[in-house]
Amino acid sequence: MQQSLSIGLSSQITLLRRLDTIANNIANQSTAGFRAEEVTFSSIISKAGVEPVAFASTGKTYTSQRAGGVIATGNQLDIAVSGDAWFAIRTPEGNALTRDGRLRISPSGELQTATGYPLLDVGGSAVQVTASGGPISIARNGTVSQGGQPVGAIGLFLLNPDAKIKRVGSAGIVPDTEPVPNIDPNGAQVLQGYVENSNVEPVREMARLIELQRRFDAISAATNQLEGSFGEAIRAIAG
Repeated sequence: MQQSLSIGLSSQITLLRRLDTIANNIANQSTAGFRAEEVTFSSIISKAGVEPVAFASTGKTYTSQRAGGVIATGNQLDIAVSGDAWFAIRTPEGNALTRDGRLRISPSGELQTATGYPLLDVGGSAVQVTASGGPISIARNGTVSQGGQPVGAIGLFLLNPDAKIKRVGSAGIVPDTEPVPNIDPNGAQVLQGYVENSNVEPVREMARLIELQRRFDAISAATNQLEGSFGEAIRAIAG
């Protein structure tokens, strides 16, 4: 009976972890470039007793690599990636990658993200334009032109699919392995006048949320029933 209570508790902890990730995904469904969080679970075998007992692990969180939908905005400072590459940005925590291409021009002429992080070229330097230099044109290979003259190039970087990822802000990530500059002219490209939405599927996430809530409630009811039976057994033994 005690084992049943422990298994039920481990299941509730696991479901709470999953509910938290779903809630975060839903909260960021409108965040440009956001990648949904997923959780993988495994069982832990305890051999402390006579019979082995399987408990649910708390799970490992990972970032979905599925691309979000791309929409046209017509804004010359909106860019998106066509393909699997990422933009590089400089943050207070170091260089990071992002798919959020909503840009602005700082007073000093830096191309920055909407959150104020400088956009980088393949060499790690901030992409610089003239703040009052007129319209900006961005080619598919990332070349930035102003007044008909090239002034810099936006870097595109490839992420190791096996890299472990840490989040920075809402749409930034830092991999544990160095990203590689994209040098394939037929690979990923930059789309000017477009923005990538998050890859969260709201209907799917809401369905998961409802399903997990029902499971959590069912386990809670079963646990309460076991606790009641356990209490009755103790009272019966105590006389």
